Amino acid sequence: MKNIVVLVSGGGTNLQALIDAEKRGEIKGGRITCVISSKEGAYALERAAQNGIKGIVLPRKDYADSHEYSKAMLETLKAENADIIVYAGFMTILDEQVCRAYPYKMVNVHPALIPSFCGKGYYGLKVHEEALARGVKVTGATVHFVTEVCDGGPIILQKAVEVQNGDTPEMLQRRVMEQAEWKILPKAVSLLCEDKIRIENGVAYAEE
Repeated sequence: MKNIVVLVSGGGTNLQALIDAEKRGEIKGGRITCVISSKEGAYALERAAQNGIKGIVLPRKDYADSHEYSKAMLETLKAENADIIVYAGFMTILDEQVCRAYPYKMVNVHPALIPSFCGKGYYGLKVHEEALARGVKVTGATVHFVTEVCDGGPIILQKAVEVQNGDTPEMLQRRVMEQAEWKILPKAVSLLCEDKIRIENGVAYAEE
């Protein structure tokens, strides 16, 4: 049984999706053992506490730069015996020392169909604002491996979501979460825990 550590910064809606999926028996071969927040007072920590999951606060503001914060995060992950690491609304960039320590063991969910609307600066409502500004008819979510390149790791799963006339960024954000993020993130984590993802020439293949 692999230890899943979830990294958060805010409300923890994706964390809740993972917790709910685990309770339904949909995450096979792993269990959420710890939630680490980059901010004090994040509601995600309350979600963890309500479900008997250990919560740790590792405030980004307490560290001088990304390198020092990443070093502290790596030490914490090792202390928690992390096998799989999941970014769930984690808004802090970690440097290469972390992803190099956990190659193809760290995943993130991005609220767009990568390579669209991704990379540095594309997070939260900004992603959906840009999608609407471009007039795309389909958007969605992507679960990918975390590497040194922002949103650049191999894609594990994607799910498309229709853009509707009259959508606001907030409306689209909610639909993408409900129809895509909350479905494919637990599925990808389960596949990873079951060792059902292989990498060939930088491309991820899931054995569903």
